[in-house]
Amino acid sequence: MSKDAGPIGLTFDPLICVKKTEDEMTMLMRITTCLKVTGRLCAAALCLMLLFASPPAVAADSAGDEFLTGYIASILERDLHWERDSYILKIVNGVATITLFKDDPVRREAAEKQLRTIDGLQEVSIVVEPADRGKPGAVSRVMGLTGEGKVFPVGDLFRPLLADPKQPQFFVSINRFKSSGVRYTVASVGFGETFGMYRFFGSREGDGLQLNVEGALFARFNLEAPSHDLINADYTIGIPATYRYGDNSLRFRIHHQSSHLGDEFLQSVNPPERINLSYEAIELIYSREWHGWRVYGGGEYLIHKEPADLKPMSSHWGIEYRGSKPLVWNGRPIGGVDMKSFEENKWAIDTSVKAGLEFGQPNPGQRRLRLMAEWYKGFDPRGQFYNNKVDYYGLGVSLGF
Repeated sequence: MSKDAGPIGLTFDPLICVKKTEDEMTMLMRITTCLKVTGRLCAAALCLMLLFASPPAVAADSAGDEFLTGYIASILERDLHWERDSYILKIVNGVATITLFKDDPVRREAAEKQLRTIDGLQEVSIVVEPADRGKPGAVSRVMGLTGEGKVFPVGDLFRPLLADPKQPQFFVSINRFKSSGVRYTVASVGFGETFGMYRFFGSREGDGLQLNVEGALFARFNLEAPSHDLINADYTIGIPATYRYGDNSLRFRIHHQSSHLGDEFLQSVNPPERINLSYEAIELIYSREWHGWRVYGGGEYLIHKEPADLKPMSSHWGIEYRGSKPLVWNGRPIGGVDMKSFEENKWAIDTSVKAGLEFGQPNPGQRRLRLMAEWYKGFDPRGQFYNNKVDYYGLGVSLGF
């Protein structure tokens, strides 16, 4: 094949031109393939980061502060022999503030010298309150309170019960429900929360006495009815007082409940006889925590009730576990068994079991989400059906704010 002369005397070889074009196309295809592979790798890495993201730094800081609080308190009380109600210890982001009710330069100097060597402690500040401020009275000293407080505190001193079907919270669950020998699918929803009004601080971080208000709505729908009939709705409102001293906590509550049947359910072919269930009750529950485990027990007494012949007493107890280490997708394992026994039902035991994963912050009043399987067997915990034996199982999602 002949070579053609170019416009300035250079020769032009078609074979060389074709080869260069093929090389350029091959290079372009390689670059395109690399870009595609890189894009897919980036997308896969992003998915893995989202699924297995490390816990937030705030949670780590909070855990470090809690550890330092317990460690420093043990040094002050065990090694330096400080009285528990003679100071307040608060740690935020590694900075410790110790408030003394009575000035003692020797004690302050010894504490500063001892605490200065603790790893992870950024700074120590010891302050003295005036003698006429924050001095606890006799009752406060017995309860371990300092005399200081806060309006509208975040969270609560008594942890919400994990498996109690009537714990005020936001949730939705789908269950296979059995009543009177018939099994069908129901959806249960709840809207409720406990709101702190005032907290009296304890002498140790996390201790104290708190006054709250709470309200909740619990509703159940028959998903197999043509229009998903509302079966029942319970409305509750209460005033709980909660108290914590170390791993011990109490909840004393005065609350009201009223129950109402759904309109569509009342208009069904064989509607039940309506019972106007309404009552006010007082409740006391004590709980003890230990290494992620918790046991609790107490009871309730109806002080005013309708129907008038409703027997007033009931007992309530259970056990819970809250894991601290992530299990799947940063979700911590949690579970609980809640049991109640009513005088009205001849003290038969109603059992509620829930287990699953918790995401987000574990403390009350903080953002969290729970995915849990649930099972219940006993008398119906909802509304006017309290004399019906039921059982159900299913899945639920609850949110914390």
